[in-house]
Amino acid sequence: MKEIIKQILQSWNNRDGNVNSTQDIILWIQKLNKETFVDIKECKISDSTFWFYDDYNGEILNRKRSFFSVKGMRHFVDDEFICEQPMIIQPEIGYLGIICKVIDGELNFLMQAKIEPGNVNCVQISPTIQATKSNFTRAHGGKLPTYFEYFENSKQYTVLYDQIQSEQSARFYKKRNRNMIMLIEDEIQVYENYKWMTLGQIKELMKIDNLVNMDTRTVLSGIPLVTTRFDAEDLEELRSFFAEKEFFASIYETDIMEELAQIYQYMNNYKMFHEVKTKSVPLNELVDWRVDDYGVTCKKSSNFMVRFYDISISGREVQNWTQPLFKANGQAVFGLICCKDQGVYKYLVCPRAEIGSFDKLELAPSIQKEPIEVATHENAVEHLFEQKLSKKEGVLLDVLLSEEGGRFYHEQNRNVIMEISKEELSKLPEGYFWVSYSTLNYLVQVNNCLNIQLRNLLSLLKI
Repeated sequence: MKEIIKQILQSWNNRDGNVNSTQDIILWIQKLNKETFVDIKECKISDSTFWFYDDYNGEILNRKRSFFSVKGMRHFVDDEFICEQPMIIQPEIGYLGIICKVIDGELNFLMQAKIEPGNVNCVQISPTIQATKSNFTRAHGGKLPTYFEYFENSKQYTVLYDQIQSEQSARFYKKRNRNMIMLIEDEIQVYENYKWMTLGQIKELMKIDNLVNMDTRTVLSGIPLVTTRFDAEDLEELRSFFAEKEFFASIYETDIMEELAQIYQYMNNYKMFHEVKTKSVPLNELVDWRVDDYGVTCKKSSNFMVRFYDISISGREVQNWTQPLFKANGQAVFGLICCKDQGVYKYLVCPRAEIGSFDKLELAPSIQKEPIEVATHENAVEHLFEQKLSKKEGVLLDVLLSEEGGRFYHEQNRNVIMEISKEELSKLPEGYFWVSYSTLNYLVQVNNCLNIQLRNLLSLLKI
């Protein structure tokens, strides 16, 4: 495993590629976007022969009771009503997987150019495989996903990462996917719409708005850097890959046990002493939401609505269909604040409970503000972040990135990584923690510890 970690860091450092150039990859995506016919327009549910609104049970579903459904949910904490809203119910666990291989001495990742109906710019860079259980069990008679056989027979290969992780818990109810990275040595046919890329190339492409999709980001956030022990000689070699010694120290020169103890104590106290209940209710019984032939809309301000779409996309096995999508009412802001603390990069995180959380709460980024919350500053962290962002002070990265295009329509959110001096937040609000990258990388090797917003931000960090 030592050698593999060295290859990962070397690949992360290689921003130009050795199989395909970064410019060729960008031109490839641009060409596919020009050539792919896409026609997506809002429609009425009564226009669909597949999806319908079940008035008796108050839910949106399809004739085969498959894929997913939309139901109403009410959320209570310690018997106090918190919120109610429509949610996506999709209990099956899908695959999000990336194949990698050493080619001419460089570790490359096999990435797919994939279009989803809700993507703001149609084609985005996606994992090798991105498949629901309905896809790979061929529940609807379609073909098996390309390269599925590698993941089905993963025990024959070197699996670098394999964890079941959460999706957006403010939209999905307890939805999870299996995130995998697998190293192979076989000769492999590269099919149309796939290309090899180094990790450094993918990280560079993440700097471009809406180019690398959410599923790629969540999978790559799980690359295990801290699960292998290195001696002093090995560490000296690894150090040469890093532009900033503080980032190297944050991974390889930290003791994570104290940070883990603080985080687990806080999260376990919440899970133990707070009674959290989420109750399914018919959509037409949601007090502040209206259901009609066009979808589900909040009567007050909300972060999203549900709309129905008539979708036509060339090049897919099924080229025309209808389905509901969650349509965002604006952009959210996700921010990861970092600082240098005694020669080590530390990252500010905060446990966050959401209506659809699989196990009550997960560790979230410094800032996680839905569209209707963006203008509010509830504490010193949010106030400082907004103040510095407005002046563009300490901003290391500021990019618009898409959310899940298979369920959300044109949802793109602002992702910001910001560096401050630790003295600017001399006293943290309750529930915030400064932690090293090693702690976060350790926790992402465990199911349901880091939420998807935090995982996505971690994937954007540069070496």
